Amino acid sequence: MEVFKQLYDMTALGPIGDNPGVLLMIVIGALLLYLGIVKKYEPLLLVPIGFGVILANLPGGNMGVVAAEMVELPDHRYLNLFEIASEYGIMNFIYYSLIKTGFLPPIIFMGVGALTDFGPMLRNLRLAFFGAAAQIGIFGVFFGAMALGFTPKEAGSLGIIGGADGPTAIYTTIMLAPHLLGPIAIAAYSYMALVPVIVPLVANRFISKKEFGIHMKKQDKLYPPKYKIKNIKAVKIIFPIVLGVVVAILVPSSVPLLGMLLFGNLIKEIGTATQRLSDAATGPIMNTATIFLGLSVGATMTAEVFLDLKTLGIIVGGFLAFAISIAGGITAVKVYNLFSKKKINPLIGATGLSAVPMASRVANELGLKHDGSNHLLQYCMASNISGVIGSAVAAGVLISLLG
Repeated sequence: MEVFKQLYDMTALGPIGDNPGVLLMIVIGALLLYLGIVKKYEPLLLVPIGFGVILANLPGGNMGVVAAEMVELPDHRYLNLFEIASEYGIMNFIYYSLIKTGFLPPIIFMGVGALTDFGPMLRNLRLAFFGAAAQIGIFGVFFGAMALGFTPKEAGSLGIIGGADGPTAIYTTIMLAPHLLGPIAIAAYSYMALVPVIVPLVANRFISKKEFGIHMKKQDKLYPPKYKIKNIKAVKIIFPIVLGVVVAILVPSSVPLLGMLLFGNLIKEIGTATQRLSDAATGPIMNTATIFLGLSVGATMTAEVFLDLKTLGIIVGGFLAFAISIAGGITAVKVYNLFSKKKINPLIGATGLSAVPMASRVANELGLKHDGSNHLLQYCMASNISGVIGSAVAAGVLISLLG
């Protein structure tokens, strides 16, 4: 019997049974795996995050990320990375070297930039303003969260969920409120995966049947654009360089994210001369960064950190930020239509999120339901892509004001 008792003590069965919170977190990790594997909801992120949650909450595995106070020395210095790995395990080494430093989100943004085509936005620049209008959800929830008792830094991290951009939400939270990284990352990617549900939910309540029927190609024929880009290839190469310089001057704190996004886009648009760089950015570099980001973010979600009333507030606040951003973009289009002869379908405003290209595809499908010939995808992409830029700038503003 003594041998069996020793064998039992060697396992994690006792600690798991004694701590219901650990069991609950393992169930949450399993749920995230189910959503990623079976439902195909953002599988590239939810699968490593879900597995990271399970690893972090298995007692004795030493895979959970510890609070920054645990690696801080009395003289306000931190343990070096070798000491962190030795004392707290490999996951803390990954977190404090790659996540806490803010390294991985910009690397992922570089890959996103190399996958992005700014062409639709450059051809329809007036539609880009609706991507900016959609950022209202970020600042609306920011002020609302402060009114409910969140600190300004926590409120900023919560509000950025409304930008519908996972790397931006993670980077902002790392800079402002790293103790909320787990729940904010989960909320951001979960709501991004639910774009096909949330966009129609908001659009059907804010857009009339007549507005759904606004035919963009017919509007273009009635009111053709006065100016057309003659050399789109040259413009697409010049654009990331010029925008990068302008943003660096006006909102320097947004440069780590937006600068890497624009660099990735530049190496894509140059063409064959930088094809190998573009392939690397969108392939092995981005995939490796995604694996480490997902696992380490999941590892921050230990029972002691995640099972808190603030987590519930983040889930509710994240949904509100998402919904207000969509409604803000729709409202901006409605206001524009009051003063313009050339009408714009409000569905284009609903895509001012950063969830590219899912939001555009969902809006296009909604438009086709009301009129089978009303193809909105290229117009929605203009607002959608500008939303990526807008959310990164909004993050820079929050970090600059609160960081």
